[in-house]
Amino acid sequence: MFGLDIVMSIASLVAVQGEALSDVAAKSIATAIAIGLGLLGPGIGIGILGAAALNAIGRNPEARGAIQQNMILAIAFAEALAIYALIVSVIIYFVS
Repeated sequence: MFGLDIVMSIASLVAVQGEALSDVAAKSIATAIAIGLGLLGPGIGIGILGAAALNAIGRNPEARGAIQQNMILAIAFAEALAIYALIVSVIIYFVS
């Protein structure tokens, strides 16, 4: 719950009309930061994987099957990281 600790320390420094942020607001900000940063990497990675696979297939169409199989496997691993970020954000919001 490192993200929640950071948000709570920032919230203690920032005051909204003289009042500190509530716990629900801090949890919402922490959840948004966790899912936003957690999906940034896999999104960029999937884009790079897709572009590289299309480039490779265009250069060597005979190797399409092997390239596509490896691309799908790598995309599955990137999606696993995205699902992990989603689970962490849900835990931050509902459990903390």
